[in-house]
Amino acid sequence: MTVLGGRPEGMTSLHFGLDDVDGVDPRQRLVVVGNGMAGARVVEEVLERGGGELFAITVFGEEPHGNYNRIMLSHVLAGEEHEDDIVLNSHDWYADNGVTLRAGVRVDRIDTHAKLVHAADGTTVPYDQLVIATGSRSFVPPMTGLHVAEDQLLPGVFGFRTIDDTRAMLAAAATHRQAVVVGGGLLGLEAARALQGHGLHVEVVHAGTHLMNQQLDLDGGAILRRSVESLGIAVHLATRTTEVVGPDRVRGVVLADGRTIDADLLVIAAGIRPVTEVALMSGLEVERGIVVDDQLRTDDPDVYAVGECAQHRGELYGLVAPVWEQARVLADVLTGTDPTAEYHGSRTATKLKVAGVDVATMGVNRPERDTDEFLVISEPRRGVHLSVVIRDDQLIGATLLGDTRKVAFLTQAFDRGTPLPEERIRLLVDLSDGAEEVGVAELPGESQVCNCNGVSKQAICDTVAGGCTSLGGVMDATRAGKGCGSCKSLVKQIVEWAADGDVLEDPTASWYVPGIPLAKPELTAAIRQQQLRSVSAVFAALAPGGQEDAKSKMGMTSLLRTIWGSEYEQENDAKFINDRVHANIQRDGTFSVVPQMKGGVTTPAQLRRIAEVAEKYEVPMVKVTGGQRIDLLGVRKEDLPAMWDDLGMASGYAYGKSFRTVKTCVGSEFCRFGLDDSTRLGIDLEERFQGIESPAKIKMAVVGCPRNCAEAYVKDVGVVAVGGGRWELYIGGAAGATVRKGDLLATVDSPAAVIELTGRFLQYYRENANWLERTYDFVPRVGLEKIKQVLLEDSEGIVLHLDEGMQRSIDAYTDPWGQDGKTPATPGQFRTALPLVDLPKVPVR
Repeated sequence: MTVLGGRPEGMTSLHFGLDDVDGVDPRQRLVVVGNGMAGARVVEEVLERGGGELFAITVFGEEPHGNYNRIMLSHVLAGEEHEDDIVLNSHDWYADNGVTLRAGVRVDRIDTHAKLVHAADGTTVPYDQLVIATGSRSFVPPMTGLHVAEDQLLPGVFGFRTIDDTRAMLAAAATHRQAVVVGGGLLGLEAARALQGHGLHVEVVHAGTHLMNQQLDLDGGAILRRSVESLGIAVHLATRTTEVVGPDRVRGVVLADGRTIDADLLVIAAGIRPVTEVALMSGLEVERGIVVDDQLRTDDPDVYAVGECAQHRGELYGLVAPVWEQARVLADVLTGTDPTAEYHGSRTATKLKVAGVDVATMGVNRPERDTDEFLVISEPRRGVHLSVVIRDDQLIGATLLGDTRKVAFLTQAFDRGTPLPEERIRLLVDLSDGAEEVGVAELPGESQVCNCNGVSKQAICDTVAGGCTSLGGVMDATRAGKGCGSCKSLVKQIVEWAADGDVLEDPTASWYVPGIPLAKPELTAAIRQQQLRSVSAVFAALAPGGQEDAKSKMGMTSLLRTIWGSEYEQENDAKFINDRVHANIQRDGTFSVVPQMKGGVTTPAQLRRIAEVAEKYEVPMVKVTGGQRIDLLGVRKEDLPAMWDDLGMASGYAYGKSFRTVKTCVGSEFCRFGLDDSTRLGIDLEERFQGIESPAKIKMAVVGCPRNCAEAYVKDVGVVAVGGGRWELYIGGAAGATVRKGDLLATVDSPAAVIELTGRFLQYYRENANWLERTYDFVPRVGLEKIKQVLLEDSEGIVLHLDEGMQRSIDAYTDPWGQDGKTPATPGQFRTALPLVDLPKVPVR
């Protein structure tokens, strides 16, 4: 049968319904051998092109599962994802799309003459067109004692290629404490980091001269090694594992130089090898992989190969992007959508995180010709290594380790041949390089820039055209950037672009508050020097003409309390309504009351008390908050003092620019994965820092293992137990309108050290952050390395000052609903509040 465009020659499309008049399916038979990411993607692409009418599709998969994202296995091992979350095509998907899935059935060989697929279960399936997508398997280097029988690994030894491998490692990690990972490439380092997260001591053995030697040069690999070892993972380079110590299960490994490393768990991640046995047994041409042409066809015209098992123009690809490109070409050819479609190879560019370190690579990592330009910026102390390779004024390679901010522009230059700047250094260090301006210029005028206030690009440009050319002026005029603030950098770019670079410097940009023309350091110094202890005194001494400014009062109150602690002279009119009544005002003029629940822990007595108070004061809604507390919403202002008196609980500070709460997971007391007592540490942190004022709200979390159930990585301060009594301290995380993973400040060896370092960071932030500047803006602005130098190395000699400053604030703390808080500051402080908006009442159930 001759096939043109996927249909038998001379046959019209009317014959390609699912049922023929004689009851025989007239469709061609397409068989796919392999149900991994490549094979399943081919099926998807074929179906998208109407292939369901052209082909009766059968898929063989050696694993019993549906198709899943193999790239995410390291995340499953780390506990960051559940295996259900990485499923791409479930069993039901195949049935719903009319595809026959032979899951758990291995194919032994293909009879290309009879066009039959011979499966290991003894069945045969005929085909008209066949695709081999058998992928690759873990390479297991030769080691004495590795096997207990043919193809059976010694107990405690694992490959890392399938979901079953991952399940087995997770089970082993729960009961073992020392692991060796053979292989210092991407997969090996990810496995090492994941196992360390389960509390194991991990050592990596790598035969190469440096880590990730396929992607990084020697210098980059050395810097990556330093970063990996700083996490507590030992690295052994330029040596092989020659023997596995048994005999009943793995007890350790012997290296080529004679050293022995104790281990009760061994992971083999020493690379991959294409699975080509089916092709070999079927008489197809195989070299390193199954040889294919530009249409992914083997030397048999009706057999194709895609993915990691396919060798195209001498190249094997182990990345997902080339697989997707191959699948699209093959689907075009099979369905006749484009019979001339060809695959000409892929320019590979990857951006990933290896053991917590950002890495991006594309093209070559070293110059290959004498005329190649090679630029390198290496900062080992910061864990940063950047390089680019240029040939004939075109970017042919780049490596970014530890700092991938330039990856977007470099990828565009690599893929599309974007013109490069004459000053090559700007490729790596000039943060604009014109790339941001080009993006802004191409942004349509109707694009909404500020979602909070509904401001478009055109509105900003019109404001600039009207003569307002300062960032602050444009923001005031349009309200762009005045909401959550996450769009402020984009607003700035648009203003600069619209003004053609002629932007007026805003003199108020550096002021701490708008009413006093001083930056925070100068303002703080003046307050101390002149002993100004009240907001009114600050305005009288430092504001132009002694004029008070209502917008500045809240910021000044926070700063004065930070400076003076209990010596601060309180003035009630300098507070926002929330701080005056210690509750959060709502749209309808009522308030929300959030009692403190340290670490999210409560008691039956507290719950009964909250229930009784909610009924007594007819609270419209009782809600569990994201911070693991209970929120009583819709409380009348006049009821607040009596309600707090009935509760008899401390404030949870859900309303203030202050330390608010510490979210915790169950930790080691109950959880089978817990490595340390996160609940206790969370309570201790909350008890120490409760109510501390700051430039913006502060949220914390403590988790008992890197599974991160309480989301510590995206808090202002996040603490993660990593086993052996050690804790990782992250700063500057966010999970609101801005999403940012916190930066690792340090790994410490006790809860006391966590509390001490947390206090130092909070005080440094309180003294140096701008008003309303969250930590996720503060940390990048100041720089993680500088913060480390100040807090860990005492580079500025202020650690003692920070400790003392924090202690003064802690000593000055009083519960706002203690004795002082129960007496109104003014006779009308808790009079009935007028409703602002009528809202429906939600009954308590």
